[in-house]
Amino acid sequence: MASLSYSEVREQVIGAARRLTQAGALSRSGHGNMSVRLPGEDLMLITSISHIAHLLPEQLVVVTFDGEIVEGELDPTTREIVGMHACVYRERRDVHAVIHTHSPRVTSFALANQPLPCVYEAMLRFGIVEDIPVADWAPRGSEESINNIVAQLRAHPLVPAVLLGNHGLLAFSRDIQAATQLIIIMEEAAEMTLDARSIGGEKPFPADALKRERQHMQRFGSLS
Repeated sequence: MASLSYSEVREQVIGAARRLTQAGALSRSGHGNMSVRLPGEDLMLITSISHIAHLLPEQLVVVTFDGEIVEGELDPTTREIVGMHACVYRERRDVHAVIHTHSPRVTSFALANQPLPCVYEAMLRFGIVEDIPVADWAPRGSEESINNIVAQLRAHPLVPAVLLGNHGLLAFSRDIQAATQLIIIMEEAAEMTLDARSIGGEKPFPADALKRERQHMQRFGSLS
């Protein structure tokens, strides 16, 4: 990240928003927000609007984790969610990108307050070995909401995402491209899981599935 300019980071975020749109991983409204951790002390680049389907470079601003604006202007609806992104960065030092969406099928699980089962092999190949947990609902961006997210991050230190009860999805990874791919995989998983339930229901992996998957990937050089 240190080798990229702000303009290059902006282009990556815009590309990620376009990819989510093309993949059908956004709700009809295009609602979402995205951020990238920046070099320095507690800084991030974050979308300044609440709909990201047609994101522009000038709609990305630099803020501190406490919400202080460093560069650009922030929409009031985005001010509410700064803490939601910042809490992930504070809890996970290896995370450099956070994305929130209302991806339709994943959000169905969030509305039902049910974890998203880890039963789709693409999730396994992403290193996910447990169900994606649900953070209890509270008003968006409130201290209670942030505390609920942090509680799930601490209870599940290996998960790369949290469902937001009655709301949507919060996903995070090492960079914006990986976080984008994660959301697409989760949306596929949610859709296929719901379909599987009409023909008998999803089935769990064997207990050693991740080990076997990684050995297989390493053999073919697809695991770095």
